[in-house]
Amino acid sequence: MRKWLLIAAVLVAFGAVRWAAQRPLTRSAGTLVSAEPRQTSPADDAPVAFGDFVLTPLADFELEARVLSREDYGFGTESALSPTDLALGWGRMSDSAVIGQLEIGQSGRFYHYRWRDQPPIPPPEIVRSSANMHMIPAHDAVARDLARVRVGQVVSLRGRLVEARRADGWHWRSSLTREDSGGGACELVLVDAISPL
Repeated sequence: MRKWLLIAAVLVAFGAVRWAAQRPLTRSAGTLVSAEPRQTSPADDAPVAFGDFVLTPLADFELEARVLSREDYGFGTESALSPTDLALGWGRMSDSAVIGQLEIGQSGRFYHYRWRDQPPIPPPEIVRSSANMHMIPAHDAVARDLARVRVGQVVSLRGRLVEARRADGWHWRSSLTREDSGGGACELVLVDAISPL
């Protein structure tokens, strides 16, 4: 009986953490993040062994961004490497007045948005000012920090954009531009640090 009570308590705690992560935070209007993501050549491009995967750094990457949506995954090869996707916005895509006019969601490792009559800002600006990013926690402390990230928060992130490969030929490569959309446009980020601002 005690074993079942412990299992039930763990499940309730997991559900509470997941609910808190999905519940949006309320923010006032105005651009909360003015800077664009910063991407530079990797300081160290040596491949990194990561479980069954080998990660090749493509760029060092830093940003401050507002969390527009999050989706957690538990099945498939990708989830073994990246259990969480964050849709992130900066510039006017961090402004509640803009975000409030968009319906934003994630599914199947994609981020999507739509509007009713007219877009609140030009669609090319939405593309340039937001992205779906596949998060690879570099270690357990980052995984714990990532688990606490909530929709609506402004976060600071530091890491590396990578290409992942496995011995059986499977591979997954990060986008290296914020100008793209659709398949292959997401960033694959080995996250060294993430924290709320």
